[in-house]
This record gives sequence, C-alpha cells and structure tokens, in this order.
Amino acid sequence: MVRAFLIKYAEIGIKGKNRYVFENALRDRVLERLSRCEGEFIVEKEQGRIYVEAKTAFDPEEVTEALTHVFGIAHICPVVLVNDKTFSHVCEELVAHMKEELGEKPFTFKVFAKRSDKNYPMESPEICVEAGAYILDHMENARVDVHQPEVSVYVEIRHRAYIYVSSVKGPGGMPVGTSDRSMLLLSGGIDSPVAGYMMAKRGVQIEAVYFHAPPYTSERAKQKVVDLARLVAEYAGTIRLHVVNFTDIQLYIYDQCPHDELTILMRRYMMRIAERIAKESDCLSLITGESVGQVASQTMQSLAATDAVCTMPVFRPVIAFDKNEIIEIAEKINTFETSIQPFEDCCTIFVAKHPVTKPNIAKMENSEKNLAEKIDEMVEKAISEREILKVEP
Repeated sequence: MVRAFLIKYAEIGIKGKNRYVFENALRDRVLERLSRCEGEFIVEKEQGRIYVEAKTAFDPEEVTEALTHVFGIAHICPVVLVNDKTFSHVCEELVAHMKEELGEKPFTFKVFAKRSDKNYPMESPEICVEAGAYILDHMENARVDVHQPEVSVYVEIRHRAYIYVSSVKGPGGMPVGTSDRSMLLLSGGIDSPVAGYMMAKRGVQIEAVYFHAPPYTSERAKQKVVDLARLVAEYAGTIRLHVVNFTDIQLYIYDQCPHDELTILMRRYMMRIAERIAKESDCLSLITGESVGQVASQTMQSLAATDAVCTMPVFRPVIAFDKNEIIEIAEKINTFETSIQPFEDCCTIFVAKHPVTKPNIAKMENSEKNLAEKIDEMVEKAISEREILKVEP
C-alpha cells in the first residue's frame, strides 16, 4: 500500500549553501497544492530528499496529479514505507509492492540501494544482490538486466525503509516564489498564458494585467481571461489579476493619431500602464507573449518601439517560438481550448487595415504629442479605477 511519495528535484540539487531556501520553497508549494486534496499530509525534508507522507486515507491519483503541477519537482515516486527494517521483511514488502504495481507481465529489472543508516548490517551492494535474488525467487515474470532494465527497483534504508519501483515525471523548473515577482500582460489569446506559465516555471511569482474595452469587448471576453488566469494559476499559484478599462484611451488615440500607428501607440500605453501597476505591486519586470514576426506589432522595430516607454525589463519567453510550438505548450497546460474561444480582444477592435510594421520611435513620440491634453489624466483614471481580482487555482 502506497503511503508516501518521494519528491525528486534536479536543478535545486546544484544550488550551493542556499539550497535550503529552494528546498523550503518547494516544500511550501507542495503543502499548498496538497491542501486542496482529500486527506491529511506531512511534508518532510530528509537528507536531500522531500517526502510526502499521508496521515489519513487519500486518493493516490489525485495526489499525483496535484504534484505534477508543482514547479521544482523532477519526478514523483509512489513509496511504500517499511517501519520494520529487518531485511527479510523489507523484501516481502518489496515483492508485494512490485506485484501490485507491475502485475503478471514479464519484465526486466535492476535493484538500486542507498543505505543512509550506517548502522544497518548490510551495505548497499549487498542489499542490491540479495534483494535481486529474492525478487527472482518470488516473481516468475522477473528477469535481471543490469544494463537496460525495464524497471528500476529502489530500496533506501534510513530510519525506516523506503521502497519504490515507478515514477511520474514532474514539471521541472524552480519553485514559484524563488525568483521574485513579475507582471504579465494577459490577453485572451494563446501566447500570453504560455508566457506566464514559462516564467512561473523559473520560480517567478506572477501577477497579471488585462486591458478591457467595454462595450467593444464583452463581459464574456473578460471571463475568458479570468478562466485563463485560473488555468495558469494551477501551476503558478494564486494570481492577482488587474482589470484595466482601456476604452477611453483607445478611442482617444483613435481620434487623435494616424491610424496606421494605432496598434503600436495603444501598445505603448498598455506597457506604460502595466509598468505603473507593476511598480505599485513590487514587481521587478513585465512579461508578454510576443513572438518575433508573428503579427505587425511584433516585428523587431515594433518591439523596440513598445520597449522604449519602459524602464523595467520586459521578458518575452516565447520570443523565438513559432505558433505550433506555442500551441503545443498551451495544449499541455490546458489553456488552448479556452484561448481559441471566439470572444473579442481589445487589441483586435481598432486594428488598422495597413498597420505600420517598421515604426520610427521619434515619429511615435511626435504622434503622442496629439494626446497631451488629456492622456495623463485618462491613464491615472484607468489605473485608479482598475478592478483587482484574486484568481485561485
């Protein structure tokens, strides 16, 4: 009977003296995620390992699924805990576990042993040999292959014995919160949720800003973005979503500026507003889902024109991805079907027929002089009247 899960991490293991900071963060993220599962759990660090132990009845599939959403985990191993470390008893439990996990189908195996309890009467190589012999004697469908085994059998001797024969791949990355905070410009499209997911995978705590343009964008379009934020939150944890009413600013730019520059000028004001909110929220950077050359506003010149209004770094994790690569990740994290729902985005409402693809920054700045009378007041109003939603997984 599986009673625990061994959490293996990869990148955290190469950290130096501050490795404990990342381990503690991973432990906290695991506890946070498991708080939504049925059952009571304790999470312990022990000699380079993190264990999740169930104290009450639980659903192994539910727990495994929950842990696959925790960044920092490389592999999740369902473990049987054996309090009686007598070798014969450990072997009995091991074979029972293997029969439960592997069934009657023929397989090859190799035993790996780790003896952290140095008072244990058998050393690791002896444990491997004797446990392998016991398996061969008690499982007719088992055959040894030390070079390319189909099943890796693990026996760890600590203050009790830990045995496991299977693992589930985790999402990798770093625990959320270990790389500070960043503001994601979240739209209803495919790219920006993927960008948020990818930055969260590097340990970044995500906040998000969405530009809403009623009545040109509907409440359903807004709900779509909330739904996307919730799906990203499955990996990134709770997200504060700042909903900014952008209608008046868009209309003002539309009335006062050349129409071939509309997309870039609107984007520049989105970046200005996002940066203001980011600074108020103690974020250190902005995140966008832009990819070079995907649309007119994402040429190298266009990206330079929008970056020119920012003082903080702008991270674009999908910058070199093609659309199919972005869609592949969107499907993996379950945002794709929501992203393609046919609800309008404020970025698409006032698109010019022939938008400029190589904007000149000086010309953009000159066009923005047409907005001087009202734009600052409108920006302040949009920021101060924004709606802030707490989006939980």
